[in-house]
Amino acid sequence: MTSPPAAPAAHLAQFNVATLSHPIDDPRIAPFVEQLDPVNAAAEGAPGFVWRLVEDGAADATGLRPAGANVIVNMSVWESQEALWDFTYRSGHLDVVRRRREWFQRHVEAHLALWWVPAGHRPGLDEAMERLADLRANGPSPRAFTFASPYPAADAVVSATR
Repeated sequence: MTSPPAAPAAHLAQFNVATLSHPIDDPRIAPFVEQLDPVNAAAEGAPGFVWRLVEDGAADATGLRPAGANVIVNMSVWESQEALWDFTYRSGHLDVVRRRREWFQRHVEAHLALWWVPAGHRPGLDEAMERLADLRANGPSPRAFTFASPYPAADAVVSATR
């Protein structure tokens, strides 16, 4: 009889910001808002999904504005980078990504930060904002990276102990 595989020691956190082209209640943003519930439900049902940030008493995080009045945030935790990649680029979520210019301004600096967290940890907004700031100031590292410049969880653990 074999033992079940051990639970992963680390999960991947993602935090992204998007600057609205118009207020969230503007009719020009309505097609985006209409997709929030279905996309969030798809994320929650996706393989490897662990957790997503939701404002108290709300179904999503669009009312949270730690990065500015016209900037919405999204944060979630996944079992692996592959699970997040598959949801982001190989599901119905890709349709929203493809239409982002209809609703959001183009960012000139990093708008997405990835980092490894201990399994079971739920990052807070302060932690997420710090990781994004670190990525913007220092570029990709084990502390904060991107899909294009990933770091394995083992590097993040080594980095944290130095």
